[in-house]
Amino acid sequence: MMENPRWQRDLTPAEIEEIDRALRAVERRNLAWRKVTAEAFPLPGMKDRFAEIAEELEEGSGMVKLRGLPVARYSPEALRQIWFGIGCHLGRPVFQNRRGELMREIRDEGSEAGQRYGQVAAGTGGDKPFLSSYARTLTNGPLRFHTDRTDVVGLLCVQQASSGGVSRLCSSVAIHNEMLRRRPDLLEFLFRDIPRSRFGEEASSPEVTYDLPVFGLRDGKFTSHFSLTYIEAAELAAGGRKLSAAQHEALDLLMSLAEELAFDMTLEPGDMQFLNNHVVYHARTAFTDGAGEREQRLLYRLWLSMPNSRALPQGHEVLWGTTSAGALRGGIGQEQ
Repeated sequence: MMENPRWQRDLTPAEIEEIDRALRAVERRNLAWRKVTAEAFPLPGMKDRFAEIAEELEEGSGMVKLRGLPVARYSPEALRQIWFGIGCHLGRPVFQNRRGELMREIRDEGSEAGQRYGQVAAGTGGDKPFLSSYARTLTNGPLRFHTDRTDVVGLLCVQQASSGGVSRLCSSVAIHNEMLRRRPDLLEFLFRDIPRSRFGEEASSPEVTYDLPVFGLRDGKFTSHFSLTYIEAAELAAGGRKLSAAQHEALDLLMSLAEELAFDMTLEPGDMQFLNNHVVYHARTAFTDGAGEREQRLLYRLWLSMPNSRALPQGHEVLWGTTSAGALRGGIGQEQ
């Protein structure tokens, strides 16, 4: 890996000082983190920084790591205020589940995560329950390559585990291109509808499904929305439509290529990672928390709808709400 990759940046002392001033302004007004706005958290000196990050995410590599936030100096509430304020300058936070969650704490919640966030019995003979994507995120197990339901996912690393928990990334464009080179016959199946389940963030059972291709193109721009967990959940649903052998082969090749083409990005406390879900898949290795408080892995996650986002193919409304470029879209609809 190159020493100074194009996707890596460092906060300057002046930017950290400006963040602290903005935090003091929010604290004087006694604003809870979810009430913070870009106007309430002024960062005029970082305007060009945010514009450049947004450009890199949409027109460049699709990923940015911004390093150097001194997280140890802030209280948990102050960190949330800072992170939400930064997110509001870059995009518009959207809901991450049907109960109005705008910022998720990513940590190991133990063996009962499936009972809290969704699981179904799978197979016979003592097989482990099938966990929803929501539940898997909140365990210490590995996460397979996937995208989130938003233009950009942002992670702030607060604390890292004593071992593991490495962020793994892969360009979905690179996967597409390599599949085109090796197996164009399989590639075409990923441009066709594949059943997905809304189990976890949106629905309490796998039976609520929709159809969407893995790959799409519009106006010369690529997009991919993929999570094998949602596809598997749709097949588990009672009366669910089963995939063909060719569809399974195409998905198996996609997963194999993701492993082959991936690279690892280690996140240290104070690192902020931003990923364009349309062109970058992300995964995570399993991790083990240590006994000490600072060895308990903790990340804060934001889902951001981006004002410079690409237009999406017709039919993607079923997932995104709207396909227009720059529109407020993605996230999870709220319970009535």
